[in-house]
Amino acid sequence: MLALATLATVAVPGRADEWQPVTPYRPSVSSPAQLPYPGQLELELGGLATKADGEHRNSLPYALKLAFNDNWGVVVGGEAWVSAPDDGGGRTHGVGDTTFVLKRAWLIDSATAFGMELGAKAPTARDSIGSGRADYSVNGIFSRDFDIVHMDANLNLTRLGVWEDGSSRTQTGVSASFSIPVSERWGMTGELAGTRRGGADRTAQALVAAAYSPSKYMTIDVGLAKGLNRASADWSLFGGVVLPLARLW
Repeated sequence: MLALATLATVAVPGRADEWQPVTPYRPSVSSPAQLPYPGQLELELGGLATKADGEHRNSLPYALKLAFNDNWGVVVGGEAWVSAPDDGGGRTHGVGDTTFVLKRAWLIDSATAFGMELGAKAPTARDSIGSGRADYSVNGIFSRDFDIVHMDANLNLTRLGVWEDGSSRTQTGVSASFSIPVSERWGMTGELAGTRRGGADRTAQALVAAAYSPSKYMTIDVGLAKGLNRASADWSLFGGVVLPLARLW
């Protein structure tokens, strides 16, 4: 986290009045319906450590977000680096898969918004890290402010490139996150998320995170996710930062 905080401090050049407030998508599974400020390229970068079935996997997830206007935008994300166990009992290292998302937002009023994301995962990782096949997804989003509580609810379908014999190729995912400010600069997020697929075990996890915003142009987060059944990862620890990179228009 110290390294991420240092990066955040040095990576935002220019005068403060050149930037608009950031719109964090991390650290929850749920995506908000809202887009970043149009023309402002934002970077989300973090560290993720996961334990599942007695094995540890470490990665550096990232996302680049750009809105063309209040209704349309794109997100390009993935893992800049992965350290994962291999079949030989050792570890393999490399870049992860890359996801491309086209996003549409419908802003109903200041408290309510709907969104839709069309995504495709390109198999840019080696097979020992990723699946080696492309996945395609569609995600529906409902975002709502209830007084000081902000909710993001997601329902998505993913067409998998690799699936087990006797199981469905289509996976359903559902998640709901709730965020609340606890002071001028601190906030808390709680989330429940899970997946379901015919012929395969369901997954479920609970997430809790804290976020610190030294200014409205930067947010730093840290948190924990815990699997709620045997098919889910035992736990995940994460931390990251959201900041603007450039004003393109």
